[in-house]
Amino acid sequence: MGIRVVIADDQAMVRVGLRMVVDNEPDMTVVGEASDGLEAVSLVRRTRPDIVLMDITMPRLDGISAAAQILDEPGAPRVIILTTFDTDENLYAALRAGISGFLLKVSPPEQLIESIRVVHTGEALLDPAVTGRVIASFAGRAEVAPPPELDDLTPRELEVLTLLARGLTNAEIAQELFVGDATVKTHVARVLMKLHLRDRAQAVVFAYEAGVVRPGA
Repeated sequence: MGIRVVIADDQAMVRVGLRMVVDNEPDMTVVGEASDGLEAVSLVRRTRPDIVLMDITMPRLDGISAAAQILDEPGAPRVIILTTFDTDENLYAALRAGISGFLLKVSPPEQLIESIRVVHTGEALLDPAVTGRVIASFAGRAEVAPPPELDDLTPRELEVLTLLARGLTNAEIAQELFVGDATVKTHVARVLMKLHLRDRAQAVVFAYEAGVVRPGA
């Protein structure tokens, strides 16, 4: 069945549009729709999808709270947040919840499809329109002591974490460090494992919260 997708949005027309885009792809199938956060949590438990497309603003339970519940369970799917709002608070809260993608609803269909494929491979993705906001949201935050987990990283792994936080792809990191793509993938996997992080999105949050990188650096 390829990539199994659940759509959660309180607007019926939005769900219809998303289903048409996703079901039009030969390697994707929509296995269910939810109109609020509570229904989304229940639906995910029943259908066990690979990807959840989650609206932020929904009745009974908002999308970020629903995503947090979904991601707290074993074998959780990847969650892509879809929203018309690109405020710092929504982006930061979504990343802290463990989502793997963040897209504005005005994004073109081809960008949505590419995002599903990227996130399904284990990568994380932020809409270019809001990527800079996660960096800006850390400006002015109080200094914190580096967490002890950083001591477990080798100098090269710390370098990779820094480049991840700057938003570089694996290919760009490889070019920056003059190593192969496979070597970068190994370093990224070890960084995530040592820091107990789910994916690159959480690595970005960790790097800024830990003071590894700072806005404007």
